Amino acid sequence: MKEPLFLNSVLQEKIWGGDHLKEFGYDLPSDKVGEYWAISAHPHGVSTIANGEFKGQKLDQLYASHRELFGDSKKEVFPLLTKILDANDWLSVQVHPDDEYGQKHEGELGKTECWYIISAEPGAEIIYGHNAKSREELAEMIKSGDWDHLLRKVKVKTGDFFHVPSGTMHAIGAGIVILETQQSSDTTYRVYDFDRKDDQGNLRELHIQQSIDVLNIPGDKVPENQVKTEKFADAEITTLVKSDFFDVYKWQVHGEHEFTKVADYTLVSVLDGEGKLTVDGNEYPLKKGAHFILPSNVENWTLSGHLEIIASNPA
Repeated sequence: MKEPLFLNSVLQEKIWGGDHLKEFGYDLPSDKVGEYWAISAHPHGVSTIANGEFKGQKLDQLYASHRELFGDSKKEVFPLLTKILDANDWLSVQVHPDDEYGQKHEGELGKTECWYIISAEPGAEIIYGHNAKSREELAEMIKSGDWDHLLRKVKVKTGDFFHVPSGTMHAIGAGIVILETQQSSDTTYRVYDFDRKDDQGNLRELHIQQSIDVLNIPGDKVPENQVKTEKFADAEITTLVKSDFFDVYKWQVHGEHEFTKVADYTLVSVLDGEGKLTVDGNEYPLKKGAHFILPSNVENWTLSGHLEIIASNPA
């Protein structure tokens, strides 16, 4: 059958989380929910198929047993992970390794990611890069706690987009909700955590040496924005990034628009609005907070209504 794979997924409570994800229709267990792992086959939070022939199956199991749905991918694990994050407070200042370092030291992929800013309160900021010019200077500034001079802060607004390759110093600031597309990895090296304590009164673990090992030098060379938009009668299609790991798009539909596949499979997240998806003559209602995969055998589909969507596919 040609049908989309809708997903039910896992909420993650975090020290910096809030309650904004209820706006997507999710039933929150507390007011400290930081992440919804919307499309995930990672063992720390696996999505479940919610419809059709494979209803009830876990995404990691489906990927292992029905690789034809994913273009007969040769990748050992499902390569991407889509999250929505609610930063009610600063996340830790952190960095992720590349694949080589991650597989050698952590036994999993490295992590390149990107952020679409769903909403941002006035004055909200992120940390994006650092100012050290050598690894020696980096180590000295970290060990002396010279964060004001080391960290690059950038103001953000709703609709902004940031590509965050492995090796990039980064942190999401308070008052920001983002859609994150990333490699399927949960390896994070904390450089600084604002001296916060957890519920048990303990400081969270830092990973200073690993961070010094993998941070980019110099740290102020961040990717140039390559966003490009095509306008159609009833839609705007924006290419946010094309990278070695994923291609990410923003689809804005205000009417009806037919799509043709450009990759083996596509991950889709509805950020706002409502409408319907039509695949092989079958209609599926869509609303804010829905997430689904268009597998390899879906070659064409139609979106109608008023929808704001982030879509991605593995490179």
